[in-house]
Amino acid sequence: MKKLFLALAASVALIHSAWAALAIDSWTLANGARVLFVENHSIPMIDLNVDFDAGSRRDPSGKAGLAALTAAMLARGVEADSQPGGGAPNTPAPPALTEAQISDAFADTAAERGGGADAERASASLRSLSSAAERDAAVRLLARLLARPSFPAELLERDKARTIAAIKEALTKPDAIASHAFWRLLYGSHPYGQEATVASVGAIQRDDLARFHATHYVANRAVVSIIGDLSRAEADAIARQLTERLPQGAPLPELPPVPAAQRREERLPHPASQAHILIGMPAEVRGDPDFFALTVGNYILGGGGFVSRLTNEVREKRGLTYGVYSAFVPMAQKGPFQIGLQTKKESAEQARQVVSDTLAAFLRDGPTEAELRAAKDNLIGSFPLRIDNNRKILANIALIGFYNLPLDYLDTWTANIDKVGIADIRAAFARKVEQDRLATVVVGGEAEK
Repeated sequence: MKKLFLALAASVALIHSAWAALAIDSWTLANGARVLFVENHSIPMIDLNVDFDAGSRRDPSGKAGLAALTAAMLARGVEADSQPGGGAPNTPAPPALTEAQISDAFADTAAERGGGADAERASASLRSLSSAAERDAAVRLLARLLARPSFPAELLERDKARTIAAIKEALTKPDAIASHAFWRLLYGSHPYGQEATVASVGAIQRDDLARFHATHYVANRAVVSIIGDLSRAEADAIARQLTERLPQGAPLPELPPVPAAQRREERLPHPASQAHILIGMPAEVRGDPDFFALTVGNYILGGGGFVSRLTNEVREKRGLTYGVYSAFVPMAQKGPFQIGLQTKKESAEQARQVVSDTLAAFLRDGPTEAELRAAKDNLIGSFPLRIDNNRKILANIALIGFYNLPLDYLDTWTANIDKVGIADIRAAFARKVEQDRLATVVVGGEAEK
């Protein structure tokens, strides 16, 4: 058994050493785009991501859903190119492409394109062979999608119809209803609290997409993250090609501050047999000095699955739920701390009280030494699984680039976890979680008497 443990420990050390050798190189192009690059020749592939500050928090009033539609519509068609070969010398200017032609062109080079938009970022991703012919063709095509999308009106109507159908379906599901209500309760009229609706999506026109694209898909706010079988010079050339025809953007307006947390409750009826409960408040900004203390503390409270306090108290001791969790969601502005669970309607109030008592005890006393050691051992021991392939590393370096985290963020991650003490956790939770200001959403619980 001891030999097995030592072998596993050596494997973990080897993986971490391999990561440490893959240092993140970062530079800024003349057009203002930031580039982050990890050179890795283990497989003949490249993975890249281009991020813009073009998530749903930038949706204009009355047109929630515009950011997501714009990101989705990038691959619905591209305009004819005015430059020979889309940047390649001695070749004719490429013609306009339809959605099907774009899909076929990526398939012809064995490349995979992805993308989308969340609350803060719009992203376009590419996985390609690193051989020059296939790689260059895929990068040229992605550059055209970013710079010259045609936003065909008929396909916009199709995508709007699909989005509206998805919204209507979500409105029948208790978990989606609870999530929408929770964000609205926490953030009110702040952009984080706005959800796409049938009306807001219906109001979006093609000109809105073109205007949003011109405003937000700009070179000086682009973050290009690349990992793979490339040299730095090749990565630089790819980043320049992806961003060279994007315009320069004016400074974006400051978003309003996140509203102060308030104790609120919203109960919504639903015929489901289970009550869906969400409890929380705005709490953590990405890059917060409390991040590591909150990460360790939350693992103990409700982020560690079956070994967490909430699971022990609510599920194991009382059988009130199959699953309960807690989480911090750090964002550019205060993202939520939340606790979530499902339970029988008749046990909703009992489950809420057990959650409240468990949280109160944790805020008052913090974890035990045994809980702290177990949490740190798990988080440190499982760290290599966060970076065990190129796509996971790409996701991490894109996060570092977009939120301007330190370049050694991953190299120092385990050391920062190991430094956390009980006093650090108690102090961090005291700063971020105020129990008397938590908002609560219950969907499907028994009506108040």
